[in-house]
Amino acid sequence: DGLEPKPRELISIAGAVTTRCDGCITVHADAAIKAGASREEIAATLATAISLNAGAAYIYSLRALEAYDTLKK
Repeated sequence: DGLEPKPRELISIAGAVTTRCDGCITVHADAAIKAGASREEIAATLATAISLNAGAAYIYSLRALEAYDTLKK
C-alpha cells in the first residue's frame, strides 16, 4: 500500500478514534507498538485526531445554525 507499518498504524489509530471504534483502537494500538511506535508518537497522533474532530464539530455547528436560520425564515 506504499506506507511503512508504523505510519499506517498511527493513521489507523486516528481513524479508529474519530470513528469511535473501541476494537479498532486496541488492534491498531497493538500493531503500532509492534511497528515501533512510541507513546509520544501515539499521543501526537491522538492530538491530531482531536483537532480534526473539533474542527468537524465547529463546521457542522455552523451548518446547524445555517439550517436553523434557513428554516426559521
